[in-house]
Amino acid sequence: MEWLDSFWSTYSTFVLATGTNVLLALSIYVTLACGLLSVANAGFMAIGAYSAVLLSLRTGTPLPIALIVGAVAAAMVALLIGVPTLRLSGVYLAMATLAFGEVVRILILNAENVTGGALGLNGIPQLVGLFDVVFSVTVALYVFLRLAQSRVGRTITAISQDEIATELMGLNVRAYKLVCFVVGAALAGLAGGAFRTGSTVLFGLGGRCQQEFQRIAGIERVLVLAQRHVVGRRRDVEAGRQPRIQ
Repeated sequence: MEWLDSFWSTYSTFVLATGTNVLLALSIYVTLACGLLSVANAGFMAIGAYSAVLLSLRTGTPLPIALIVGAVAAAMVALLIGVPTLRLSGVYLAMATLAFGEVVRILILNAENVTGGALGLNGIPQLVGLFDVVFSVTVALYVFLRLAQSRVGRTITAISQDEIATELMGLNVRAYKLVCFVVGAALAGLAGGAFRTGSTVLFGLGGRCQQEFQRIAGIERVLVLAQRHVVGRRRDVEAGRQPRIQ
């Protein structure tokens, strides 16, 4: 259809950015819904982006496989760091995940032979189309809406409200937290892969991409602080105490 091709050629960047931000917001929502103060999603997004782009450039891997590999790579890293890191909670977990994001940034900057360093990568084939963006966002939203009404969703809500009480009911709180952390990382990796395989250039973490990385990390911190503030007030109200002014 000619009008669709014209629309995509004009607004492709806007649609890609919107879809990517929706997926990234969902990845942050997963961890916040379980009461995890994690700010590692920007790092997972970078891992997914570079994994998908390098596969596309070096091996000519089809788009679906490249995106899946990017999401799986981010999920595997989340699994590795999540087992020890999720023993922490609150601001200590936030600091640990923030440090992880900085480690990812420094590794990408210094691995010039692989990532291109601060200059990034050029000549990326534009593989992502309008259907791919709409399909990914629609499926993710549908799954999360269904999940919220399921037993798993209610358990996650219970963990965020009172972790100790949930554990006393015989539920494996640590396993639920780890699953949420890994799923959030996979979504962030998918968002990074989708956005960068829809662009001809993957900027290095210097200049423009440095600002984007900091923007994403800043959004994460604002959302984490807002969630902590809201949950704290809700617990005070439920306990019959005067809400604290923070």
